[in-house]
Amino acid sequence: MSYIAVAGGVNVDIGARPFQRLRTKDSNPGHVHTSLGGVGRNIAHDLRLLGAEVELLTALGGDGYARAMAESCAALGIGLGHALRVPDMRTSTYVYISDERGDMELAVSDMTICEKLTPDYFAAHLDVLNGAALVVADTNLSAEALGYLASHLTAPLFVDPVSVSKADKLAALLPQIHTLKPNALEAELLSGVSVVDRNSARRAARKLIDLGVTQVFLSLGKEGFLAAAEDETVWEPAPRAEVKSTTGAGDALMAAIAWSWLRGENLSRTAALGAAAAAITIECEDTINPELSAEAVLRRAD
Repeated sequence: MSYIAVAGGVNVDIGARPFQRLRTKDSNPGHVHTSLGGVGRNIAHDLRLLGAEVELLTALGGDGYARAMAESCAALGIGLGHALRVPDMRTSTYVYISDERGDMELAVSDMTICEKLTPDYFAAHLDVLNGAALVVADTNLSAEALGYLASHLTAPLFVDPVSVSKADKLAALLPQIHTLKPNALEAELLSGVSVVDRNSARRAARKLIDLGVTQVFLSLGKEGFLAAAEDETVWEPAPRAEVKSTTGAGDALMAAIAWSWLRGENLSRTAALGAAAAAITIECEDTINPELSAEAVLRRAD
């Protein structure tokens, strides 16, 4: 069976949501919860819920969080046999605070260990990467590591830019990227087109296609997202959903895009399935909604 290789970060996610409107520089009564996450791991987790086989190439420290991560991946069936173990370092940790509606307000990420995911590491596992049906990478990897993947992969490369501060690593790699999933700010950075509405999103997506990307899925948050390829553009509105937390919606979207490509879906159907996966995810307070499945996504999309 074909598998998907995911190259990226894992995190322990510590999230906080106040009961009432967030007050800065003050203690806010609310709810705090801890879960296992990271963009790479979240995408891998969502892919497994969708039924895909997954190999996760990442770095784990020598702490209790790493043991919890390994146990969780084993239980989910996520392959960790090629992950890098760094006993003298901390596993990445991500702390975020949302508003009372569940929309993220602020986050701090400690991902120093990702610096160990070097080109040499990926070179040692190039057979695993190129044996995959496709590779999903996130920009928690260094610019050098991303450059190595872009220039050495024969499998299609799907990339999640993660954040504006990390997206600039992709500027010189766009011709080697098959599928890119930016938000408005990331797309603006990479395309040079100011993204403020659907029309400007369309122009930015076309520019990214002109720069060499095969497919672009440009998110405008609660409005929906634009899917574009060389000869087609699709606007996908956000489905109705009871929002509990928006954290993880983008990861679910990327997972569904990769899963749909593996299924041979066209651009329009991929957009619909991606929107459905994101909607299911935001209806759960955790970053991953355990109710996500191929059946649930297909039912929601229809």
